Amino acid sequence: MPKPPHQRTSSNRSSNTSPSSRTSPSSRTSPSSRTSTSCASSGGVRPRKRTMSKRKRAMYRRRRLVFFGGLLVFLIVCVLCVYSLIRGAVAAHEWIGVADRMAVSRSAVPAPPKKSKVKDCTAKNLQMTLTPAADVVPLGGSLEFTATMTYVGTDPAGCFVDGADDARVLVIRSGADTVWRSDACEAAYRPLLMMEGVTDERKIVWDTVRSGDECKASAELPHVDRGTYTAQLVIDGDTHVESEPVTITVG
Repeated sequence: MPKPPHQRTSSNRSSNTSPSSRTSPSSRTSPSSRTSTSCASSGGVRPRKRTMSKRKRAMYRRRRLVFFGGLLVFLIVCVLCVYSLIRGAVAAHEWIGVADRMAVSRSAVPAPPKKSKVKDCTAKNLQMTLTPAADVVPLGGSLEFTATMTYVGTDPAGCFVDGADDARVLVIRSGADTVWRSDACEAAYRPLLMMEGVTDERKIVWDTVRSGDECKASAELPHVDRGTYTAQLVIDGDTHVESEPVTITVG
């Protein structure tokens, strides 16, 4: 006998499975259970430490040695620089002190007199003579003269004269033309104190050449022509002090 409609509907509803009945609580996996599962699956193995090779260890040791070596060199250079600066400052201080002491000592010493009290020789107390080795000299040859200075004054202090060839000068002339002078080239200073009984002799050689305004060797100067010449000694700067002229012939 068929069931009423309202009974079939209720039976159908009861036959359908509800959400809670389809999935049981025991079938679901909680987060804690998943974590424990993953840990269990990994087996609880700890990560192994990395081992550095010998080559890398040697490389790191070299780097450390280079770094500390460079640092040591830098420190040594810094110490030397500081030491040099200190020494320089001390030396400069000492030098300044020495300069001050020298300045004091120089100022304490009186300056020497600029000029001697001995007077210069004049025609009144100095006699000059000129003696040639020969009266005739061949063309292109050389002639030696003896220049003599004698004190003829009466002052016990004597007189002062420069006996160098550029102060006591040998002059060769041809008429009014000056051919050669011994002061064409500078000579060494030769101070002489002429007093009673003092005589000075000096040898002077003329190579029979013509001198000019410039100092040149005799080999670079032209020879004079044949003819008669006069030779005389004079004091440079004082025309009154001179010897008697002598005559020579070049031929």
